[in-house]
Amino acid sequence: QLRLVQSGGGLVQSGGSLTLSCVASGFPWHDYAVGFFRHPPGKEREGVSCISTTDHSTYYSDSAKGRFTISRDNDKNTVYLQMTSLKPEDTGLYYCGADRRTVQSLCATRTWALDAWGEGTRVTVSS
Repeated sequence: QLRLVQSGGGLVQSGGSLTLSCVASGFPWHDYAVGFFRHPPGKEREGVSCISTTDHSTYYSDSAKGRFTISRDNDKNTVYLQMTSLKPEDTGLYYCGADRRTVQSLCATRTWALDAWGEGTRVTVSS
């Protein structure tokens, strides 16, 4: 059974940092793209950053560039999203998702029809 388990998130002041983790199980780690998606209150879900489990491909949204870093640990089947210089507009529910597609395609997707989704974790950035 494909499964993604998330951890991290929480409440942080503006300018602070948080790291989200996404641990995968139940499917072959290679040939997947894994990404983090943000769902702000009252807004549509958006792809924040995605990474390939096979090569070094990564994708960052414009809002994430220069502030967030996505990485993976293949030995642990884990993807991390380090978020720095957090802003109140980064507030939202963060989900990790995985599917067999390019990082660009994964981060651009609007569908919930991926191979696996994490349960979501809340990030709140206070001003």
